[in-house]
Amino acid sequence: MNNAGQVNLSDRPDERMLPLVALHGWGLHGGIWRFLAQRMPERNVLMPDLPGYVGKPLVTSLEMAAQQLLTELPARFDLCGWSLGGLLALTMARQAPERVARLVLVGASPCFVVRADWPCGMTEQVFNDFANDLAEAWEPTLKRFLALQVRQDRQAKEALQALRRELFVRGQPEPVTLQIGLEWLLQTDLRQQLADIVQPALVVHGAYDQLVPECAAHMLADSLPHAKLVVMPGASHAPF
Repeated sequence: MNNAGQVNLSDRPDERMLPLVALHGWGLHGGIWRFLAQRMPERNVLMPDLPGYVGKPLVTSLEMAAQQLLTELPARFDLCGWSLGGLLALTMARQAPERVARLVLVGASPCFVVRADWPCGMTEQVFNDFANDLAEAWEPTLKRFLALQVRQDRQAKEALQALRRELFVRGQPEPVTLQIGLEWLLQTDLRQQLADIVQPALVVHGAYDQLVPECAAHMLADSLPHAKLVVMPGASHAPF
């Protein structure tokens, strides 16, 4: 945990109740955050769909996706990102530090793929297999991905049922959107940019996460200048 004592949630009245923007993960949609919004009735929780989802225009790069989202959002806000949404949240915080006040990163990693100097990810073959399976039968592949997100979770059955109920509530994602999202997860490495992300950050990670190893969460919290790590016992990749 890096500089945990410096995480400042601000006592300024105009900062305490900023809108909270919550970004969903790969294959889902903004409505997945209604679980969070129901538990925070005092907050204005905004749950946008990522570019390419629910009829929104598709963009080809993570940076363009972050820029597009920023055009839709208030002048200043707190930002929560889950999994792929965490990559976008980090990118947005770096692009617009004057607008993003604070960060919450859930099941997030700066780099989702194992590299020579980075053991805290999945192998490239896993992503390639997912891409091949998507090309052949995208819907069963997406449903299988949901099961991976709750594996070993103490409430796996309930969590999986909740995710499945939400999966197509806002319509079905286009296969090309899913393929591009996989490419972002495969290619993105934000490790060298973390020192430039100056916002107070809370890193939340499930102790049983099977998609993002816990070491990634520790590295993320250690590398951000003002971050605190909370590991949730009994939870997997979707701790909320």
